[in-house]
Amino acid sequence: MTSRILGTRVDAVNYNSATQMITSWAKAGESRYVCVAAVHAVMEGYDFPDFQNVVNSADLIVPDGMPLVWTLRRMGVKDQQRVYGPELTLQLLAASAEKGIPVGFLGSTPDTLELLVSNVRRRSPDLQISYAVSPPFKEPSPEEDARTVHEINNSGASILFVGLGCPKQEKWMAVHAGRVQAVMVGVGAAFDFIAGTKRQAPKWMRPMGLEWLFRLSQEPGRLWWRYLYHNPRFVFLVTLPMLFGQSARTTRQ
Repeated sequence: MTSRILGTRVDAVNYNSATQMITSWAKAGESRYVCVAAVHAVMEGYDFPDFQNVVNSADLIVPDGMPLVWTLRRMGVKDQQRVYGPELTLQLLAASAEKGIPVGFLGSTPDTLELLVSNVRRRSPDLQISYAVSPPFKEPSPEEDARTVHEINNSGASILFVGLGCPKQEKWMAVHAGRVQAVMVGVGAAFDFIAGTKRQAPKWMRPMGLEWLFRLSQEPGRLWWRYLYHNPRFVFLVTLPMLFGQSARTTRQ
């Protein structure tokens, strides 16, 4: 089952079904991409139709944010649960270790990536990490991009975790669909959380939808625009109209 929230597709999946789907694609050697959607992605799509097309073209879009989960439940997906990007990453890594699926990481800083790989290897000693690169911040030339694609494909990674942040990672995956021979999963801040370079919100805050408040307190200079601009508009455009029985431009398929 799939639904649309302000035009952005969100799939009704849970950790188990998402993990099973992604690992089956990886075992088959398919080139696919997966988006982990929160309010930020939905509102970016609402503001920029080209970006919404990028997200909607993904092979799987999971509901990462609690506001999206609540909206799906109001739309009739009664048992919808959150599929939190960092937790999905850990479950995919565990499943990959069990099934012998090589994985790769693209994104973040060299120091964070080193800590990430170290922590992942400690958690899953049997996991094969065949690729781990922190790309330059600047836009690559066509030659540099082609070299990156060649290196990823040559590494044998069947699942590539992409941590470039929204909307950059979604755009990168869409451009490389069919070229990178792996299942690309855009997981944003999961790299920092698993590496331990950034703190996650306390567990009690997450089901209450207050994770944004904790993250804003940690990085106000970087995140104030995202949360203080997007979140109120999401409430106005989706949540409040639904409380009064209006469609809020949402559809269920």
